[in-house]
Amino acid sequence: MTVLDDWVTAACAELGLDPTQVPVPTVLDLARDVAHQVLRPGAPVTAYLLGLAVGRGADPAVAVARLSGLAATWPVELGGDPHSRADPAGPDHG
Repeated sequence: MTVLDDWVTAACAELGLDPTQVPVPTVLDLARDVAHQVLRPGAPVTAYLLGLAVGRGADPAVAVARLSGLAATWPVELGGDPHSRADPAGPDHG
């Protein structure tokens, strides 16, 4: 197990959640998309918004696809990082 696995397991125990129901890679991919294509502080806020939507019944895969799509088309003039547009995975991925 990794430290992240340990953290997710412990956090789920605190919140009464099943850690096997947490799509960690999907959430991390979404956070990366938002951090690199919109702005860094948007990543944790977007993860929270995803959690709210899923808690209200949204399909996680559909919600992530919609949010990632929104991030991918976010206009640079609204705050996106123009350098991240050349490599959608960002400089530290790939």
